[in-house]
Amino acid sequence: MTAPTKQRVVVGLSGGVDSAVTAHLLKKQGHEVVGIFMKNWEDDDDSEYCSSNIDFVDAAAVADVIGIEIEHVNFAADYKDRVFAEFLREYQAGRTPNPDVLCNAEIKFKAFLDHAMRLGAEKIATGHYARVRHNPATGLHELLKGLDPSKDQSYFLHRLNQAQLAKTLFPVGELHKTEVRRIAEEIGLPNAKKKDSTGICFIGERPFREFLNRYISHAPGPILDDRGRKLGQHVGLSFYTLGQRQGLGIGGVKEKGAQRGGGAHEPWFVARKDLEKNTLRVVQGHDHPWLLSHRLVAQDVSWCAGQAPAPGAYAAKTRYRQQDAACRLEAVPEGFALAFPEAQWAVTPGQSAVLYDGDVCLGGGVIQSAVAD
Repeated sequence: MTAPTKQRVVVGLSGGVDSAVTAHLLKKQGHEVVGIFMKNWEDDDDSEYCSSNIDFVDAAAVADVIGIEIEHVNFAADYKDRVFAEFLREYQAGRTPNPDVLCNAEIKFKAFLDHAMRLGAEKIATGHYARVRHNPATGLHELLKGLDPSKDQSYFLHRLNQAQLAKTLFPVGELHKTEVRRIAEEIGLPNAKKKDSTGICFIGERPFREFLNRYISHAPGPILDDRGRKLGQHVGLSFYTLGQRQGLGIGGVKEKGAQRGGGAHEPWFVARKDLEKNTLRVVQGHDHPWLLSHRLVAQDVSWCAGQAPAPGAYAAKTRYRQQDAACRLEAVPEGFALAFPEAQWAVTPGQSAVLYDGDVCLGGGVIQSAVAD
């Protein structure tokens, strides 16, 4: 939400269009705006996949057009300790973590926030598509979905707490992406047409298997179907995620009368990972029962309000870009459980289950297990 009085706001400038328009909007509102460019990855940073130098040049050009100062800050050690080490631990344990969730909680809204406060900031701002609202009835700061449903990033921000939300502004969360692009072109931003970044938070786009291969140990093992037949060999369980259908190396394996959810030409999907036996289990057909779950258990919980919501009916996402799914929240030791009336597809340990009450993001936790049908 727009701050009512002029404040010193430190904006995380990434070199992308969303953070650039964020800085412009805040300056236009009369705030004293300072840009910070965060360098959080140094390994092979001169490679074709991850050159923060290019992004910094873009961010500096933006700062010049808007007329604000920009500072280059290196958080690479924090990122490696707090985010990347955990990311590798999760992959080694056979889970599929979401680095953006951890990155937001540990770097953008912890290390960056702390640095901004040392610079005398009253607020920080980023180019996320989300909103913050103060609820006078409860005295709480609420995290809301961004107004553009196709760009909403509240899922990645669900670990933010009251202290962080109270200090944060998300100006583009009030806009649609098309409007953000229009503003960027209108004011002559050099990155107005720059494509949105994807890939691992701060590490960038790169061949993922080749990248992960450098950091974690792996051992090949059998690929079995739901009837125990060997279909091939996997290259290491860490390199696969539930629901994956590309890169399995078994595309040519067909059999008539494939059972439980697929005909002879149905695609294969990763359905289970057995770490003890180093075995990858695959099934044929998108709607195979092994891929469907009515219940999950999550731990490592974080609630925006500082305490768990009451058990009852809510909506949840078990992965980004998923439609909200109706569910019932249940309390369990060290976490929570979600029961879904409609089965959810490829619920993946390591990913986040994020709870919503309408547009309000309540928080969530890391999926530990899911019960297949």
